[in-house]
Amino acid sequence: MPKKNPKKGQPEVHDKLKGFDIKINEFGEIVSTLEVDRLNAFLDENVADKKLIEKAEKEAGKTASEEEE
Repeated sequence: MPKKNPKKGQPEVHDKLKGFDIKINEFGEIVSTLEVDRLNAFLDENVADKKLIEKAEKEAGKTASEEEE
């Protein structure tokens, strides 16, 4: 199986994440050019959490079944 060639250039990113870069240094620490709080706020706004959706659906199913009784 041939080796994969690394992609050249910068990946396309959302406008709010321009300049974002993340690396792991020689000590195993994550080094980022963006504050963790700012990154978390961006993810909260733009990414749906599957676990929260599933939990809400289960709770909605329980309340619907409780109402039928």
